[in-house]
Amino acid sequence: MAADNASNGSLHTTKPAPTPSPLRASKFFQANMRILVTGGAGFIGSHLVDNLMENEKNEVIVVDNYFTGSKDNVRKWIGHPRFELIRHDVTETLLVEVDQIYHLACPASPIFYKHNPVKTIKTNVMGTLNMLGLAKRVGARILLTSTSEVYGDPLVHPQPESYWGNVNPIGVRSCYDEGKRVAETLMFDYHRQHGIEIRIARIFNTYGPRMNIDDGRVVSNFIAQALRDEPLTVQAPGTQTRSFCYVSDMVDGLMRLMEGKHTGPINIGNPGEFTMLELAETVKEIVNPKVEIKMVENTPDDPRQRKPIISQANKSLGWEPKVKLRDGLPLMVEDFRQRLGVPKN
Repeated sequence: MAADNASNGSLHTTKPAPTPSPLRASKFFQANMRILVTGGAGFIGSHLVDNLMENEKNEVIVVDNYFTGSKDNVRKWIGHPRFELIRHDVTETLLVEVDQIYHLACPASPIFYKHNPVKTIKTNVMGTLNMLGLAKRVGARILLTSTSEVYGDPLVHPQPESYWGNVNPIGVRSCYDEGKRVAETLMFDYHRQHGIEIRIARIFNTYGPRMNIDDGRVVSNFIAQALRDEPLTVQAPGTQTRSFCYVSDMVDGLMRLMEGKHTGPINIGNPGEFTMLELAETVKEIVNPKVEIKMVENTPDDPRQRKPIISQANKSLGWEPKVKLRDGLPLMVEDFRQRLGVPKN
């Protein structure tokens, strides 16, 4: 930890957390770990909540404004004595007593963040400031899910955590890319100035059940198109690459980071790299061999390559992804099939 902190300019000013109640120190009270998950009704957030709730020592508070999340994703926990669901926007102040904060709140799909770019950057900046203020007030450890988008359209491939990125500050995706970069800055400034315990995960493309069906990301697009007998639309030239991490692996990485001693930033993603054409062929083979693959125009600022170097996660967290793309895709297909009401052939 000392080496990690020294490299990031930490002042080692961590203060003990204020005790929320004398009950915590009482002889007969069993204190649970109280965990806040912002964006906990979203895709990754809800899977994280499932894992946290499996531990009987955890009380989980989910905060979500349902811009991209859904109550359906956490429906099975509603009414559980260790679970609380609050409709709240993180750009507004939140007053709760917690021990840990997983800060996931932010639209992560271009369709959603381009729909309301000002709201997106406010979520990244104001939302992160509010969560850091809360962490400072109650002495909580806070984990930020940053993104591989901080690397922009990378000139270094694959991407290590030490790479500073190649980001267009005024493009249509900048509300997300630059918003997350500012969020990382805020995390380290609070860490150095106030001694807040921080963790930063740079998460790469993630897929799995509960993704929004029409969220515009490539895996959900292809699966939904294949199930609807529509052509798979590959953005030209089709040689651009992505790395796809199954959601259970991603959640495992986030929890290891929160419980570990490394502040980050740490890349969490699957280094298996696929071109968009390879992904389309794989989805076609698994879901619907009859559909055609059609080339369409590309969107602005679309990164050409994306592949994490995960040696840091492997060394510091003992983490590496276990689920291969060919094993994870059928699980997601089954979920989409049920939600779209498409019968099996």
